[in-house]
Amino acid sequence: MAKGLVFSVPFWIPAYAGMTVGDSGKDGLCPYAIIPPMFPPLRRISPQFSGHIAAARNFLADRSGLILCALFLLVGLAAAGDYGIGPDEVNQRRIAEANLNYILGQADSVAAGLSLYSDRVYGVAFELPLLLTQQALGLTDNYPIHRLRLTLTHLFFIIGAFCCYRLAWRLFDNHLIAILALLLFLLHPRLYAHSFGNSKDLPFLSMFALTLYLLERAFRRDTLGAFLLLGLAVGLLTNLRIMGAMLFPAIIAMRGLDLFPAKTGPERKRILLTAGLFTLAAGLTLYAATPYAWTNPLDYLLTSLTQTANHPNVEFELFQGRLLASTEMPRYYGITWFGITTPPPVLLLGFVGMAAAVAQGLARPGAVFRNTRRRLQLLLLACFALPLLAAILLDSNQYNGWRQSYFLYAPFCLLVAGGLHWLLAALARQGRGRRAAYGLTGLGVGLMALQLIQLHPGQQDYFNFLVDRTTPERLRAQYQLDYWGLAYREGLDYLRESHPGETLTVRGPRSQVAILPAADRQLLPPAAGRRADYELLHRPDPAQPDFAFNLAYRRRLYNNTLLAVRPLHAARMTDAVRAAYRELYRQALASEPIIRADYNVYRNGNRLTFIRENCLQEEPDAWFGARLFPHHPETLPPQQWRRGSYVPFGSHGVRLGQLCLAVIQLPDYAQGDLILTRRNLGNFRPKGLPVWEELYRLSRPGLGELIADHRRQRPPPANPAAFAVFIDQDAGRHRLLYAKEDCPQAAYETRVTLHIYPVNRADLPPPRRDNGFDNRDFLPEDYGGRPGGECIAVVPLPEYPIASIRTGQAGVWEKNLYPPADPNHLRATYAALSARQAAADSVFALYLQDNRLIYRRETCAAADTAAGFFLHIIPEDIADLPLERQDAGFANMDFAFDRWGGIFDGKCLAAVPLPEYPIKEIRTGQHIPGQGELWAAELAVGR
Repeated sequence: MAKGLVFSVPFWIPAYAGMTVGDSGKDGLCPYAIIPPMFPPLRRISPQFSGHIAAARNFLADRSGLILCALFLLVGLAAAGDYGIGPDEVNQRRIAEANLNYILGQADSVAAGLSLYSDRVYGVAFELPLLLTQQALGLTDNYPIHRLRLTLTHLFFIIGAFCCYRLAWRLFDNHLIAILALLLFLLHPRLYAHSFGNSKDLPFLSMFALTLYLLERAFRRDTLGAFLLLGLAVGLLTNLRIMGAMLFPAIIAMRGLDLFPAKTGPERKRILLTAGLFTLAAGLTLYAATPYAWTNPLDYLLTSLTQTANHPNVEFELFQGRLLASTEMPRYYGITWFGITTPPPVLLLGFVGMAAAVAQGLARPGAVFRNTRRRLQLLLLACFALPLLAAILLDSNQYNGWRQSYFLYAPFCLLVAGGLHWLLAALARQGRGRRAAYGLTGLGVGLMALQLIQLHPGQQDYFNFLVDRTTPERLRAQYQLDYWGLAYREGLDYLRESHPGETLTVRGPRSQVAILPAADRQLLPPAAGRRADYELLHRPDPAQPDFAFNLAYRRRLYNNTLLAVRPLHAARMTDAVRAAYRELYRQALASEPIIRADYNVYRNGNRLTFIRENCLQEEPDAWFGARLFPHHPETLPPQQWRRGSYVPFGSHGVRLGQLCLAVIQLPDYAQGDLILTRRNLGNFRPKGLPVWEELYRLSRPGLGELIADHRRQRPPPANPAAFAVFIDQDAGRHRLLYAKEDCPQAAYETRVTLHIYPVNRADLPPPRRDNGFDNRDFLPEDYGGRPGGECIAVVPLPEYPIASIRTGQAGVWEKNLYPPADPNHLRATYAALSARQAAADSVFALYLQDNRLIYRRETCAAADTAAGFFLHIIPEDIADLPLERQDAGFANMDFAFDRWGGIFDGKCLAAVPLPEYPIKEIRTGQHIPGQGELWAAELAVGR
């Protein structure tokens, strides 16, 4: 209760300060008259005291935004300790350290020149000052470092809000509307929570707001100093994220528009001078703040733009009830998340503001050349709409809600203010309704503040009424909750409060414990080989039956479980929980075990129970897993796929005296095979190393039968170290099956190379097109298991037509596969030839089309394509060939027919993509090793 009262201070203080601002002549209201009636006795006693009240009122009016920001900062400092650490915070610190080491020229930097550092493109304009401040203060312990980062990140968030307030004041000449923009910026629940633990996305939002304010200031003052400062801001903004560069052409265009009304030479000269100074300042600031760009600025720009358009990181996330890879998210993903996680009053007024900006721009297009405010309103609309449109058109890699687009909220807040300004102006012309508009807006802001207080400290999982929040666990079944993992902090606080002074071992992310004060960290030591007392689970799986009776603590959010604190041994359990586990034990023993090992596994319907009756006290903690591999993927709901190969289930074990057991509940649709696993998570064995894995068939057909069928059709490779690799084409979506008997652990943990060559290079993601193949290297453990000492992996293939596949393990084995060409693709190629003249006519008619060499034979059988095809490409310039081919003078592209073609309707067709360099001549035909050529043809191509 006390925490809620403290947290609500900034929301009832504005009831006085906010209502004293405004212009009674413009607003049609008289807010200045609100205060004097509150003190009628004082006014009668002393007119001089009444004058002091008026002076104080005017002071509050002029400083209301600053006062509100100061109050929010004080409350933020008090509330900062309630939030945990985000998953990117450790990496953000490492990025700053790597750049600082590079700047100082230290040989032990993370990468000798940043060129090999995976996160080299991330800017450090915010992270580097944080690191330098930490070092200047001599901080080495995680707790004060975390509090410093929280404080400075939240402070910068408030600075961004203040800039939004100042810009709204300048644009609309109305203090009440400016206060509204400030409060909407600060009261967005998700942004408020992230302002404490997200030093990646929130600083970019604040810097975006600061840059927009400096943009208006520069065009209003029109001085060299103002444009110099704007250039510095744009450079730093672009350093934080390359998306900030979109303001650069907008500013240059706006400055160019100023040339049209300029009447004299000196005016035009000043415009060109300020534009040049801005450009120089922005470029030099970006270069100076980006160490990675010091050696190769062009590579930095290209790499950053490529990552922005299509980030290489692939995440799996629940969206609208479907578990999807981030690369497979629907195009409306970002706009949907913005719509369902932004308070409704903001959305409503924002749409009004966008419509007003468009309407005013269309009504008076000439004002764009003369009116800076009109330009800025259109710029705000573009800053909000264009990034969303670009993400839709480019089908960008999107995940974690709309956090990568949080910067859009700064222009959107100003559009909201513009919407209210336009609405008030329209109501003023009618002479009524303005008080109601102010009242409804104030009510909306008050409801936002109330929700912010009620959700504390879980505001990062705010959803509005556009999604069902009433049905139990409905949200958790539809959308990813708490992807930032901040709820862990509440679980740790709960354990400390419920077990005061007691030492507990907790299974959960150690980074959350590391940010606690030293005294609390000592009470929560790592498990270090001992069984943990509790397990912390954010976003717990509703399929696990034991959660129904084993939640000692549940953080509820809109009737959805956000965090579970699960006791792992009897001393921490209630009598009811212990009895429930005993009942599961008795039910399991009523059947025979399906697997006998150190833990026997029992199956009762869709429930798997792992049991060990003589469980030693010193035994390390264990984790039990079940990977479901169906024969036909269409038997599974699409949202259940993990990596396109299997569905994972897992659970930690619990201890009841000398009895240890774990329970995994399988869904009703479970068919195929299970790979059951036990892993030790303590120090007696390497962390995560499987103690055993076994294959169990749930139903026919299963993975074991599928691989056995392939082995009968194609014998395993002669190389004993190699995997047998098969293409499964009868599973709805094509997959590669890898299998190896008597597979040592080293082979299971060795990376497998997988290069996929498409028929059409345009099917590749843009970063892959230069290489000409899709690199999908993987570890076998990521796509399968090692049941009974046999390695099995199931890897999905892309849906585009594949010409060939190269796979293997470096220095051990390698294999090339050529999947049969897609008949529909071949038919389309055949139809496109129509009645074209063949470039050469031999056993196969040869065509040149779309930089492909097409082989066509109207009547043929498999025997006609069994012999190998040779293809020699002679370039116009020998230098275009790889060095190893320049002595020969031609590129050797010999191939097997099924790599590029196939047979359909009695016709044979193959389409081979040609190199992109200019070709002088082509020689091709068929040959049989040891017997010579069957036929040959030559084509004079020329440029």
